Amino acid sequence: MLEYVTDADDPRLSDYTRLRDVELRKSLEAERGLFLAEGEKVIRRAIGAGYPIRSVLTTRRWLAPLEDVLGDALVYVVSDEIMSGIAGFQVHRGALASMERLPLPAAETLVKGGVRRLLVLEDLVDHSNVGAIFRCAAALGVDGILLSPRCADPLYRRAVKVSMGAVFSIPYARMDHWFEGLARLREAGFLTLALTPDQSAVPLDSVELGDRVALLLGAEGDGLSSHWLEEADEAVCIPMSAAAMATGVDSLNVVAAAAIACHGLMRVR
Repeated sequence: MLEYVTDADDPRLSDYTRLRDVELRKSLEAERGLFLAEGEKVIRRAIGAGYPIRSVLTTRRWLAPLEDVLGDALVYVVSDEIMSGIAGFQVHRGALASMERLPLPAAETLVKGGVRRLLVLEDLVDHSNVGAIFRCAAALGVDGILLSPRCADPLYRRAVKVSMGAVFSIPYARMDHWFEGLARLREAGFLTLALTPDQSAVPLDSVELGDRVALLLGAEGDGLSSHWLEEADEAVCIPMSAAAMATGVDSLNVVAAAAIACHGLMRVR
């Protein structure tokens, strides 16, 4: 169903307005149980994953590419100028969709399923990093992701965009108990490996991987908490070259480290 809107302040567009106010955006998303998918590919992936459409915001020229997946969804059509003003930048990938969130599974449900290779993210608060890690995990075959209570929301707009919709394709859950989380993973049969830049740790590619492995990743800069480093079965590192170390390059950013580590986890399945 098409509705043509000529005023950016029209109340029908309330799901999309003031996107540049991060705190307001978070508040609205939590309050209304919604998230925004940006661009044709991401919208298609969200729909394919079963997320219900609340509405779509687009311009005339982007109606045709999305027509086959929108069905009878409510579509607000605006001018290019209004779209750019609402989205906050000129290139908005054609469309925004307001989607309803689905209930997250309990962490115990995810862990007790068929998951064999798991990432566990501790307090990664940067949405871009979270989205990029989801994309790496999905591309390299990781089975699921656990988030600590303070970890950034994978369905926040920036995370969804950076992940290119990978947040819809990989199962994830949020821990209720950060302090006891690793003990519960161990009880479920997971070997817990704490990734650290400390080069005295065991190289990841030399660890004997069992049937179920959980790799722990900490925030860029601070890294994993001392509690998780101590509680993990093994601290592991990605070995840096001697030449790099000599020039002061002694670590990778968390996304690059996650990509390499995910590839390492897949060497035995």
